[in-house]
Amino acid sequence: MRKNEKKSLINYENSISKSNELSMAKLNKGLTLNQMQLLAFSIFSTQKNGVTEFHKVEFEKKFGISKYKTEDAMVDAEAITSVKFSFSDLENNKFSYWNVFRGMSYDNGLFKFVWAEEMIPHILELKEKYITIDLTITSKFKSGFSWTLYDYLKAHYGYWHKLVSKDALMRLFGVEKKKTYQNTAQFKRGVLDVAIAEINKFTELEVHYKEIKEGRSIIGFDLIWSNGKALVSATKKQINELKIILDTVFEDVFRFTNLDNRDDRERAIQLVRQTEEMKLYIEEPISITKERANELIEQANWILKELQSLMQNEEKKKSMFYNWLEERESEEVK
Repeated sequence: MRKNEKKSLINYENSISKSNELSMAKLNKGLTLNQMQLLAFSIFSTQKNGVTEFHKVEFEKKFGISKYKTEDAMVDAEAITSVKFSFSDLENNKFSYWNVFRGMSYDNGLFKFVWAEEMIPHILELKEKYITIDLTITSKFKSGFSWTLYDYLKAHYGYWHKLVSKDALMRLFGVEKKKTYQNTAQFKRGVLDVAIAEINKFTELEVHYKEIKEGRSIIGFDLIWSNGKALVSATKKQINELKIILDTVFEDVFRFTNLDNRDDRERAIQLVRQTEEMKLYIEEPISITKERANELIEQANWILKELQSLMQNEEKKKSMFYNWLEERESEEVK
């Protein structure tokens, strides 16, 4: 495996896992980007929530899709319920074809689906040799080709290059029967280069290729890639803890920023401004690492204690002042 200098924030709470076999089974072949997203979100809903249903608005929000009509849902559901995954070992005279879904329905914005029994081990009973795909990353793809290649390369964990014939690569992308891409230059420009450009822009991978020639003809490609350092994103528990602390600060923000003592007041305003900057980190999608979240929680706790201390000091001074007045008035009465 080769390493690059890129750092990728992996949000495991927003990811799906698939067996290596499934990732290399041409699962996305022939699907549009929206159909790939619908299939991925079905896996996501099952893995994260243990349910086989989800609302259209959830799907739209996850991938930033607008105006997803019933007609679109019908076309896409028909496409993904027709998907099969296959495994072949022609050298040993073995192959298998299995359906992904038993079926899918849609009723006023609610998708319901049933997995084929053979699919379950590849998404729910994962023990070894599986990949994790962060939907925060793949939601940035504009091309389904990018998703297909990213999936394929991730499944080859431990590799740093892969020799693939032109015909095999065209089958991977599902364009072997499209006349537009029979020309190698057109295939490179419209499929392979598009996928590589998006992967290099949005993911932790750095990909390029070398052409394999026979005479003057290009007969294949040597795909070469490197992995960046995967950083683990903050958990929802950490984000919620940070949010609670910030909410506590802003419940008393008026009292903190209106202290009588000028120096204390200016100090309190400065501390409140620091917590305002932290609000950016509690918004979805999660954009900080676990380590950074712990640092922010510690910092926010310290700020809250400082603000409370400033307020308590002022209350103590007021209390002493009033006690002094009471004592003086009492002496004057005597």
